[in-house]
Amino acid sequence: MASRRGKLIVIAGPSGVGKGSVVKRLLARDPEALVLSVSATTRPPRPSEVDGRDYAFLDEATFRGLADHGGLLEWADVFGSLYGTPVAPVDQQLRSGRDVILEIDVQGAAQIRERAPDALLIFLAPPSLADLEARLRGRGTESEDRITERLEKAAWEIAQATWFEYVVVNDDLGRATDEVAAIIVASRSEPPEESA
Repeated sequence: MASRRGKLIVIAGPSGVGKGSVVKRLLARDPEALVLSVSATTRPPRPSEVDGRDYAFLDEATFRGLADHGGLLEWADVFGSLYGTPVAPVDQQLRSGRDVILEIDVQGAAQIRERAPDALLIFLAPPSLADLEARLRGRGTESEDRITERLEKAAWEIAQATWFEYVVVNDDLGRATDEVAAIIVASRSEPPEESA
């Protein structure tokens, strides 16, 4: 008897909203059923990042080759670096019955919406732009220009939240994680959509 096919779960939102923190907690709660897709990127690794765990760090030619040959579910140029989701490992996990979380930006979520209409789309929103700015500044990792860029993009991304199935405000990490977890559990009991 075949097991259920996993669900593709998109968690998107502006940079600094806490997507990584929510996802880390979700994975810790349900490590058997949930797996995080490892994105590919052309940006250099940060000091604590490990290739294959945090990202697949690729040169631009390799990344573009994947994109040109349908090897990415979604991809985008984000502040001068390319980011994308490789198809093969995601499909392998879904076929094994595990739900796969994509922690991506809104551009990527729009592409997933087109390519995988049965994906669960969750937008993680900040309580306000001022709160988001404080979080970005608190990281201490980016220049003033980069923070301004990220805040401008965040305003646009927040305006896109209307086409997501769910919007969760991350004003409290524990509460936001509980809410996203409840959405995921409820989605597992939905009948699968007929595919063409």
